Amino acid sequence: MVLALSADGHILTTLVDQYSNMGRLTEILTTAQARAQAAGLPYEGALTPGEAAELLKLAPGSRLVDVRSHAELDLVGRIPGTVHVEWMSYPGWRANVHFLNQLKQSVDMESLTLFISRNSQRSQRAAEAATLAGYRDSYHVLEGFEGAINPATGHRGELDGWKARGLPWQQS
Repeated sequence: MVLALSADGHILTTLVDQYSNMGRLTEILTTAQARAQAAGLPYEGALTPGEAAELLKLAPGSRLVDVRSHAELDLVGRIPGTVHVEWMSYPGWRANVHFLNQLKQSVDMESLTLFISRNSQRSQRAAEAATLAGYRDSYHVLEGFEGAINPATGHRGELDGWKARGLPWQQS
């Protein structure tokens, strides 16, 4: 690695570090794409929560779209910096007929777009709809925000998912 020193003595990262980050970004995307192809998914890729969090750091133009309802965000918590576009509305769990229009207003179609929901069910459908609407780089976050129900306790957020993996989130 080549390092340079700034006038105040701080070490500056160089192009070597940038190439390393690009290599890791490519590795994450390739793995997610292979996962999606193996499962026959109709969108670009499927990311683990950890991969999604890392990707958001490595690709600043990427967007994480949380498709949970407003009630879920208020009662369960939210991920800082996400774009929120409901897939279904509570109460009644009615489909958001304006989903694609709201997505287009919030996220550039050229962005690397990641979708997350409570347990990854709605985010899969959102990624598929976005792909059909022209979002070529649509990825779904496996496990979702809360993950699967723990059979021992009957609770989500304990076995897997964004929260259980210790990734950034905040209570509303």
